Amino acid sequence: MSEVIGFVGLGIMGRGMVRNLLKAEFEVHIWNRTVSRMDPLVDAGAYPATSPADVAAHSSIIFTCVSDTHDVEEVILRENGIIFGADAGDLVVDCSTISPQVTQRISDILAQKEVKMLDAPISGGSEGAANGTLSIMVGGDADQFTRALPAFQAMGKTITHVGGTSAGQTVKLVNQILVVINMLAVSEALLFAEAGNLDLQKTLEAVSGGAAGSWMLSNRGPQVVDRDWRPGFTIDLQQKDLRLVLDAANAMGVPMVGTSLVFNLYRALQQQGLGGDGNHALVKALENLAGFRVSGD
Repeated sequence: MSEVIGFVGLGIMGRGMVRNLLKAEFEVHIWNRTVSRMDPLVDAGAYPATSPADVAAHSSIIFTCVSDTHDVEEVILRENGIIFGADAGDLVVDCSTISPQVTQRISDILAQKEVKMLDAPISGGSEGAANGTLSIMVGGDADQFTRALPAFQAMGKTITHVGGTSAGQTVKLVNQILVVINMLAVSEALLFAEAGNLDLQKTLEAVSGGAAGSWMLSNRGPQVVDRDWRPGFTIDLQQKDLRLVLDAANAMGVPMVGTSLVFNLYRALQQQGLGGDGNHALVKALENLAGFRVSGD
């Protein structure tokens, strides 16, 4: 019999993930703090719940996808949290990006009730969530990974069991280092192309298929050229992840030269009230330094 899926957190990523679970014909029970976000998914076939505990009471695998470490603690461990509705043998899968240390602690607390946990942070932006092409990096028990794999396959394309509990979170932080430094390179390159009076669209076409090509260049480069700052992932959320990177790096004694630079450039944009822009708006910080902007005009 197919697992019954619960899903807590219907933000930019969660909404698309639930739709793909429904397309794969899973029974899905949902909850979100802003109740109105559930309505379109209920119309698509999901079952609304009154709390995370209620989601867990009707599900055998419960996914969470919320913003920050404290949000994960709240929906799993606090009043009306998942732990109060889950039964022994149920599985909690956290797709948020949070502290690896807190992930281990939550897993230990759930284990006292014989509830399993996987940490399975995701990458691929809102496009990947909508299209079912997310990259999912999973930490935890291999048998539980196998158990959750059909649900992962409904939502993602690249699904990798990377190690034990909290390994998924640590790999996600590796991912975020690569994302932001890549975006810095895209921003500098487009600013350079603008200064050189190049056709920016043709420039992107020329370099995207070669050694300089990347997901960020292909997906976010055109948005920069079009001055389209709609977020696949906001600056505010990116900063939350970079704080996790810098905290972990500090504990391990690892120098984070490029990541620290990007963190401070994003901080400058936040001070200008741009935290809700997509993370590709990093280019605006460089434009402020240069005194001109990238434009596809």
